[in-house]
Amino acid sequence: MRGRQTVRDMFLSMAVIGVVVAGIYVFIPHDDKAVPVKAVDYRVELLTARRAAPYPVLAPAGLTGEWKPTSVSYSVQDGDAWHLGFLDPDGEYVAVEQSTAPARKYVPEVSQQAADTGSSQQVAGETWRRWEGSKYDALVRTEGKATTVVTGTASYERLAEMAAALDPGPEEGPAS
Repeated sequence: MRGRQTVRDMFLSMAVIGVVVAGIYVFIPHDDKAVPVKAVDYRVELLTARRAAPYPVLAPAGLTGEWKPTSVSYSVQDGDAWHLGFLDPDGEYVAVEQSTAPARKYVPEVSQQAADTGSSQQVAGETWRRWEGSKYDALVRTEGKATTVVTGTASYERLAEMAAALDPGPEEGPAS
């Protein structure tokens, strides 16, 4: 009999502890999105890419400080691929992707398998193709040797805002 009472007392103690823990979890505020994303400084990579790439490497100019740069890369081996990722003011992801790789393979790759909708959109006097996907949407433009993709989880309005801000920077051209 004594063994049963000990087991029952342990069970009741664990139940009380469980209720206290559940109460703490429910009543104490917590934020599941509290992990802050650190901004990156992409100036050095941008200058390097602009010297090396066989096309005008684009980066935004004039966006508000609410846009947070989060990732940057340039790879000669991957079709001179330029990547610049941001969080927009709404916390959605927006990326600028450029490459000399064939557009039919490159665009679905960087847009998480988005597909051409057959429609286009005017942004800052330029025509961009609209792509739509289950994860990312995209605005796509090919000029010369390079395809530029503005893609991400953000709305087409935010993608267009980024596309309108893209600037080739100073007229330097690729290094010889």
